[in-house]
Amino acid sequence: MAHQVEQMAYVGETPWHGLGNSLTVGQPIEVWAQQAGMDWQILSSDVNYMAQNDRGQNIILPFEDQRVLYRSDTHAPLSVVSQRYQEVQPREILEFYRDLTEQSGFELETAGILKGGKKFWALARTGQTSALKTKDVSHGYILLATACDGTLATTAQFTSIRVVCSNTLAIALHGQNAQSGVVKVPHSTRFDAEKIKQQLGISVRAWDEHMYEMKQLSQRKVSQKEASAYFDAVFNNTQLIVTDQEDNLIQFYRDVAEKAKSTELKPEPNGRAMSKVMEMFNGQGRGSELSSAKGTAYGLLCSMTEFIDHERRAMTTDHRMDSAWFGTGAALKQRSLQQALQFVA
Repeated sequence: MAHQVEQMAYVGETPWHGLGNSLTVGQPIEVWAQQAGMDWQILSSDVNYMAQNDRGQNIILPFEDQRVLYRSDTHAPLSVVSQRYQEVQPREILEFYRDLTEQSGFELETAGILKGGKKFWALARTGQTSALKTKDVSHGYILLATACDGTLATTAQFTSIRVVCSNTLAIALHGQNAQSGVVKVPHSTRFDAEKIKQQLGISVRAWDEHMYEMKQLSQRKVSQKEASAYFDAVFNNTQLIVTDQEDNLIQFYRDVAEKAKSTELKPEPNGRAMSKVMEMFNGQGRGSELSSAKGTAYGLLCSMTEFIDHERRAMTTDHRMDSAWFGTGAALKQRSLQQALQFVA
């Protein structure tokens, strides 16, 4: 099956699908644009259609409300949009990082295009690094991505990557405002890079708050029953019962068992996935034996992010990455984080 990633460039380790152009650290934006396949423009043309007049002759008529977006290099169509649509150019995504890399110590790590140019992104390391219990290291990143097929607003997102397993987690995705770590610009609005940077804050605030929460999770021990309840809540949208009293938890499961006796038995939803993440939590996951993750609420969250990034069923690894960053996988991570934080609420 064809890769969704048409072209990309990267620094450091080879990316998930083994493809891409390897660059040395510190390359200028112009080199990134060429090697990441982002050195073309989105052009547009009015939509026309063919009809026949009363004499049977073919005539071309305009559909004035719509435009076709297409690539300047290959002329391949990208999407049909309204006249009000504000496209964001591939080069603009990279230019967002120019002053950050040249003046603020950021380092671009990956950039590329998906789905023939319908979606493109760049990911840069901010230089922020923290460790839980000295060994479990995470780095801070900013991911900037957009799409021209209606699937994604232009999104700037603080992201953490856990070094031991390369798991990604959107920082403070549960927050209520731009300062929580994410800014989304709909395509009905003009893309303003400087305004986005101001809204994000480009500061240590979101990172510090995120790592404080992760530290709390790493200190919260969980039982096997609490782990099962957590995974059930994440996958099946059930209620998560959080308690430090074992007797109350045992009674909860007794009530569930009694209720099950009175209802028709059905296959457990997401049973294979739940079994897999439980195994990862109990020692099979990368970094699961570190003291920060072993038997902790943080370990539950790490099991989920690793499963979504590396194990979840997908047509290709590219589809899995697209989902984990922008689609249903990203939404599942958000729910995983929200449920985990209930342990320390």
